[in-house]
Amino acid sequence: QVQLVESGGGLVQPGGSLRLSCVVREYTLDSYAIGWFRQAPGKEREGVSCISSIDGSKYYAKGRFTISRDNAKNTVYLQMNSLNPEDTAVYYCAAGHLCSHYSADFASWGQGTQVTVSS
Repeated sequence: QVQLVESGGGLVQPGGSLRLSCVVREYTLDSYAIGWFRQAPGKEREGVSCISSIDGSKYYAKGRFTISRDNAKNTVYLQMNSLNPEDTAVYYCAAGHLCSHYSADFASWGQGTQVTVSS
């Protein structure tokens, strides 16, 4: 069973940046597509970005965010720039067979990390 552990969340001022990390355990990054999702209070979980296990293709829903991976560390990163209060949410990484906008396509999830954008 693949395990995922997120970190890097916190409180940041509007216009600031954060880098989230997702450490993947038990399997290597070429075994799964890794997606980032977020869920704000009272809202549906939405896809933010994804990186394919097949060829490293990257998919984005937010132009201010950049996904990358370090195979040696078995870690996927989400660099988030120009953050605004609407980006406040719990951010999750998830493992699936293919990149998708749909959370149901991802079978394994991390515990989430809180990102709060506020002055």
